[in-house]
Amino acid sequence: MEVAERVFDITNKLQIPFVFKSSYRKANRSRSDSFTGIGDENALEILAKVKQRFDVPVVTDIHTSGEAALAAQYVDVLQIPAFLCRQTDLLQAAGETGKFVNIKKGQFLSPESMEHAVRKVKETGNNNVWLTERGTTFGYQDLVVDFRGIPVMRQFAPAIMDCTHSLQQPNQSSGVTGGRPDMIETIAKAAIAVGADGLFIETHPNPAVAKSDGANMLRLDLLEGMLERLVKIREAIM
Repeated sequence: MEVAERVFDITNKLQIPFVFKSSYRKANRSRSDSFTGIGDENALEILAKVKQRFDVPVVTDIHTSGEAALAAQYVDVLQIPAFLCRQTDLLQAAGETGKFVNIKKGQFLSPESMEHAVRKVKETGNNNVWLTERGTTFGYQDLVVDFRGIPVMRQFAPAIMDCTHSLQQPNQSSGVTGGRPDMIETIAKAAIAVGADGLFIETHPNPAVAKSDGANMLRLDLLEGMLERLVKIREAIM
């Protein structure tokens, strides 16, 4: 609620469309002892409260086809995690709910190949599909962003840049994913410049104590200044 309220105030001031994202369950963790959630329905009810209190769309991840119908009762957008973006039954189940479907591009796929993932959703009769770039595997412990992918994917669906997950440094020996939060604004500026339709940014008042992805999150008090600068770039290229 704290994060949602602060981001709502900032985006309202800057006239930026805001979609709130949070996971009701973290299914993909490097270590088995990492935090995964507080119970699906308990967490989904919190997301529904965010939606109701701030009157904003809410998006969350789903991991199996059986989760689609449940999550769709609470949120506006179902997100397909990058590692699962080729799972036909998952894409179809998400499409059949009629909700918007945000598909993250797999770290192992080309931008061109995402056309097929979009088609799987649209074949259910649901044309409300977004694609999100989140970096490509570069060696074993790093990702790289090829910004040519944004205009390529925009041929198939609106394209969003995930400015924080794309800076992950996965597969660390500690079992905890690292990151480069100092580069978030660089990634965001480049994405706006090449025509991204939206930005996905993880933020937290104190990333050091975040339950997940703290190593690549933007500190909440840095968000407003960064968005002000990004709005200027957006205005310059329009």
